[in-house]
Amino acid sequence: MDQEYERRLLRQINHQNLPTEARLSKCVSATCSPVSVKSGDRFIPTRAGSNWSINFHYANENCRSPNQTHKAKDASSDSSKDAVAYAALLRNELLGAGIETVPDPHTDDRRHAVLSQDSHGLFRYTVHTKRVPFDSDNEVSPYSLSPLSNKSHKLLRSPRKPARKISKIPFKVLDAPELQDDFYLNLVDWSAGNLLSVGLGACVYLWSACTSQVTRLCDLSVDGDSVTSVCWNERGSLVAVGTHKGYVQIWDAAGGRKLTSLEGHSARVGALAWNGEQLSSGSRDRVILQRDIRTPPTAERRLQGHRQEVCGLKWSPDHQHLASGGNDNKLLVWNSSSLLPMQQYSDHLAAVKAIAWSPHQHGLLASGGGTADRCLRFWNTLTGQALQSTDTGSQVCNLAWSKHANELVSTHGYSQNQILVWKYPSLTQVAKLTGHSYRVLYLAVSPDGEAIVTGAGDETLRFWNVFSKTRCTKTVG
Repeated sequence: MDQEYERRLLRQINHQNLPTEARLSKCVSATCSPVSVKSGDRFIPTRAGSNWSINFHYANENCRSPNQTHKAKDASSDSSKDAVAYAALLRNELLGAGIETVPDPHTDDRRHAVLSQDSHGLFRYTVHTKRVPFDSDNEVSPYSLSPLSNKSHKLLRSPRKPARKISKIPFKVLDAPELQDDFYLNLVDWSAGNLLSVGLGACVYLWSACTSQVTRLCDLSVDGDSVTSVCWNERGSLVAVGTHKGYVQIWDAAGGRKLTSLEGHSARVGALAWNGEQLSSGSRDRVILQRDIRTPPTAERRLQGHRQEVCGLKWSPDHQHLASGGNDNKLLVWNSSSLLPMQQYSDHLAAVKAIAWSPHQHGLLASGGGTADRCLRFWNTLTGQALQSTDTGSQVCNLAWSKHANELVSTHGYSQNQILVWKYPSLTQVAKLTGHSYRVLYLAVSPDGEAIVTGAGDETLRFWNVFSKTRCTKTVG
């Protein structure tokens, strides 16, 4: 190639590229972006300054301050339900989710179902041309000017379940002098006749929830003894009293007289449980005695399976199985005929005092461990299978199921001294109640199943409204 022609050709190319380079250098000098400019045909925007939490209405709870988190927890359930309804409405209109009822914002399973519904159609761009015939009162008129779909109209017309509110303060507080701060005792029980029995020192007192009158049932100080447990029978006419010397006394509450005194234990009786006319007693001597009060005292069944003090006893709702907990960290299940435990659970790492049978699911048993364990565990006694567990963060002292809903309440000691209400099986906390300054060692449920009473070493009894009377659908187990 001619050198002169090549020189002119290069000069022409440089001249054509000069304005582009000048503009590019001016643009680079004018911008303040630290991102270096690279030549190419792709434009990749920077997203460092985008706040996706605000843009998409999903707040990042992990980035909230403690004050903001506390305010979010204290927000009314109405606002949370409005947010869930609004989210469901958006999913109907944008994604065609077809949601017709407002889900419960407190139920994680249903919330997850709503959020995961119809996710497979997120990137499908289809046009729905099928017309829905107007043949029902629930359908929207084809001449309606509303931009919402039929499903969204049903969603907006769905009944709003009233928000459930649990008071954080007790509705009654009673003084209970000499109420012992002993984890292994059971000194409070509520009868079917709405009488509360409380063991205070050497005496048992009865408090009427109807009249608020207090009567003294017995005084064991004349025998140099003290009360270690109390338990009403199912009809609420008899109360069993366990003593420090190992006796079990049966008292007629209406007549105020002692019917009988049962011997057999060599140490204090800290746990009692009625099963019809039969009474089971657990003692520090590691033995469980089962006796029928209609037969002579010699006719008794001795159940020996624990290696330390028996501190928890509960009969199942069908009267077929007895659950016992001991200071040996064992939870045993006995049937009504054998002298050996049919099941033994050893997962707890501390004493098992808190025991409760579910009235809603056959064979479901809940138990709680002491300070070294802190766990709430659930068992299927029909199969002997461990179901689930959760760490409550503090010593579990008592458990009780709601009679009307699939919920249960637990009381705690070291170191929270709190009362927790749980939903089952999600194990979400419905409420946390505080007020006792000592371990909440005693718990009883009112005969209507709506209120509970708790007792502690601070020598007070506190009454709380925690359960609603809304009936639940019983699970067939």
